[in-house]
Amino acid sequence: MNRLVFIPAGLMLVLAAGCSLEPRATQDERGRLAQAGEPYEPPLEQRTLPELPAEPDWTDVLHRAFLANGELEAAYFEWKAAMARVAPSAAWPNSNLQVGFDYAFGKGAMKGWSATTLTAGFDPAMMLTLPVKAEQSGKVALDSARAAGKRFEAAKFGLQQKVLTTWLDYALTAEKVRIQTENAHLLMTVSEVAARRVEAGGPQQDLLKAQTEYQLARDELANLTSESAGLRAMLNGLLARPPEATLAPPARLPPPRALVHDDARLIAVAVRNSPELAALAHEVAGRDNALQLARLAYLPDFSPQYSIEGNAQQAAGMMVNLPTSLIKIHGAIDETEANLRQSQAMLRQERAERAAQFVATLVALRNSERQAVLLETEIQPKARQSWEASSKAYPAASITFADLIDAQRTLLQVRLLLAEARIAREKRLAELEALAGVDVETLEAPVAPTTSPASQRAGQPTTLPGE
Repeated sequence: MNRLVFIPAGLMLVLAAGCSLEPRATQDERGRLAQAGEPYEPPLEQRTLPELPAEPDWTDVLHRAFLANGELEAAYFEWKAAMARVAPSAAWPNSNLQVGFDYAFGKGAMKGWSATTLTAGFDPAMMLTLPVKAEQSGKVALDSARAAGKRFEAAKFGLQQKVLTTWLDYALTAEKVRIQTENAHLLMTVSEVAARRVEAGGPQQDLLKAQTEYQLARDELANLTSESAGLRAMLNGLLARPPEATLAPPARLPPPRALVHDDARLIAVAVRNSPELAALAHEVAGRDNALQLARLAYLPDFSPQYSIEGNAQQAAGMMVNLPTSLIKIHGAIDETEANLRQSQAMLRQERAERAAQFVATLVALRNSERQAVLLETEIQPKARQSWEASSKAYPAASITFADLIDAQRTLLQVRLLLAEARIAREKRLAELEALAGVDVETLEAPVAPTTSPASQRAGQPTTLPGE
């Protein structure tokens, strides 16, 4: 038997083994996926999550959240699933190989091989497409995977903002507790002074007012303590810890993190790096590639066949599937083009809204900075001087109790406003990071930097500015 008869069949077997015509950029995306997913690949029960120190700061809390949060992990596996669809989408050939065997009986003295017919070909129910179609399908799948990767990045910054905002609320509540505790102690001292004045023949009304103010201060302190416990439970939930787990609040307000003062540059970075805008851009690219794929439906599909009939004959043939359902093809192209236009419009509007939201947040941040400077450098010193003068004048009966309480309330309000302004600034900064998709520590430092070198937060925690 001539060995050449098996060459066409061998070629079909090699072809049936298949390959993937995926885009070259697929490997780069796989590299980013592998780097981002290293902490999430082992099952949760096999991971060693970092324990929080006795007095954690925001970097400790954030570092654990990145490793323990289930929503962020789910976003990673969504990205991984999208990447797993790239190679199959670009696989070619797309049809299975069919092998047939026929044996003819009743041929008299015909030898067994002469009565045998072997056939090989691709499944006619799934016609073989042109390689360019598989290549285009791979581009569509890769764009979808890239969009999923950007959504993972957006989820990371969304979690970062959520954790930092909750931590800042926890720090602000702790500061309010400290201020209210000090206020309660002062009111208790004032009550003692008022009691001595009553014993010396002074008005009893001042004592009753002092006792009432003291009880109100204790009630507010209890409310703040309850609020702090609720925030602790929420933080523990974000960190995959039991709600009642110990989590010491900051001993003081976190110092302000440094931010580049070039607002125009910050806006440019936000528009360029926004992960949500990038995800939409990849979706637009995917629908553009999908439109090109829909137009390739005009090209025919085919199905090659090959057969050997004993030692006598060899036959090769091909079935060609001509696209005759032009109405369906036109409809698919029109639908895909409409989807593309929809995505382009959404991207354009989202870009405009994101820029506006970033600018509005940046304006609010700068206003919080201005307010904090004003309260700290001008208003708080005057309010403290007024309180100190009043606290010295009241025992000598130089002022009324109402004047003393008014001076104390003014100082208390100024201290609370200063704490709220500082925390509001840090919250706006976390929001800017989420909108821009960038950690501010990675930006160019101001002329007089107050921060230590930053590191990527998904790895080792960043050092607090000023520490």
